[in-house]
Amino acid sequence: MNRIKKKLLLWGILIFPFRAAFAGTISAPEYNQEKVTNGTIYTITQKSSSYTFDSARYTIFIPDDIADLRAVYVHQHGCTMEGRGASTAYDLQYQAFSKKWKLAVVGTDLYSAKGNCHDWRNAESGSAETLIKSLKAIGKIAGHPELADAPWLLWGHSGGGYWALSMLRNYPERIVGVFGYSPAFEPGAYPKTALKVPVMMRHAGAVGDACCWQTSIREFNKLRSAGGYASIAYTPYQHHNYSYVRYMAIPFFEAVMKQRLPDGTKAGYSAMRDMDPSQAWLGDTASYNIYKAAAYPGKKLAASWFPDSLTAAKWREYVITGTVIDRTPPPAPHDLQMKRRHNVTVEITWKADADIESGVSHFNIYKGNQLVGRFPSSGTYQQFDTNGDDTYPLLPPEMRTDVTLPWNDPDKISITAVNQFELESEKAIVPSM
Repeated sequence: MNRIKKKLLLWGILIFPFRAAFAGTISAPEYNQEKVTNGTIYTITQKSSSYTFDSARYTIFIPDDIADLRAVYVHQHGCTMEGRGASTAYDLQYQAFSKKWKLAVVGTDLYSAKGNCHDWRNAESGSAETLIKSLKAIGKIAGHPELADAPWLLWGHSGGGYWALSMLRNYPERIVGVFGYSPAFEPGAYPKTALKVPVMMRHAGAVGDACCWQTSIREFNKLRSAGGYASIAYTPYQHHNYSYVRYMAIPFFEAVMKQRLPDGTKAGYSAMRDMDPSQAWLGDTASYNIYKAAAYPGKKLAASWFPDSLTAAKWREYVITGTVIDRTPPPAPHDLQMKRRHNVTVEITWKADADIESGVSHFNIYKGNQLVGRFPSSGTYQQFDTNGDDTYPLLPPEMRTDVTLPWNDPDKISITAVNQFELESEKAIVPSM
């Protein structure tokens, strides 16, 4: 599919729509699929007069070469941010996360003509039903029927954070973990089964986070005091729409999946495992000191809970600095190819997976041991904003560039990937023609 068609898709114009019938009150949805470098992106839009909102659109990335998907990562936008959800499926960092853990990645767009997230923020509004039926429909189309029963990782910002907590209240048995980025509003009482679901909430305090800081504190206290696996991250000097949340959310989800997702042939949310209490750590929300759970010196049900020591250490760094530094280099580019354009210039193409911890900043190009180029020549290959965690540019440039290399030059061309923390991969050498 060419780039013009891709843009039309992202603007909400569905090309070559197919039809599928659902039982119940949902009208026949429209859907589309698009092949991208690392997998396939499916878009499904559906409406129903029985819902309190007008329509739901889900943009779903499924990685290539995965026999069975283990879970679904759902990235729910906040109030007044409708139309930006598609970017999650095109995010190379989330695609790498998806590939490693065998996940489907879902960017949501829930629309209300009144422009009010109150129309969709509750699971009972129909926003839960549209998600469940959309996953089932796309699972059939994509040849992944396991999507219908795959457990969920839920991420939500502001009103979307409330939505994630509402889902926790209504579907705790289907949820692997929840990360709330300044969740707004409060969903009420949770069933006991919700206490088994790891939850982390972030806020920026009374000055920076309006009313939402109180939601984070109250929901944390509600869950943790009852023995739930809850933690809270206060990031001062940031605000409601500014935080590097993915640098904390991704390692949190990874630690939780290690313990909860089943191994072997078992699949579906019913096969999820309980967290291992022997691996748990606790953090003091005032001093930020961290301890193995059994050794915590204070009131344990007032402390932040973490699935393991690594998550606890990252939390401590996050609440002190506002970010989590990536200390490991990205993977090297692969599938490099060279084609001679004329006597002094060759065209180089390659592929690359993003760094799961911090994405892709740019690529360095070497001739022998000399740095001769940067791709792109300026700026960042792909990054994300700190408001809705939306990636941009949505469609990064094709990994292709020209390099000066006379036909009799014996030097080798190599390429490295550089992540957002300026760490560089090993060199990948371009094969000679």
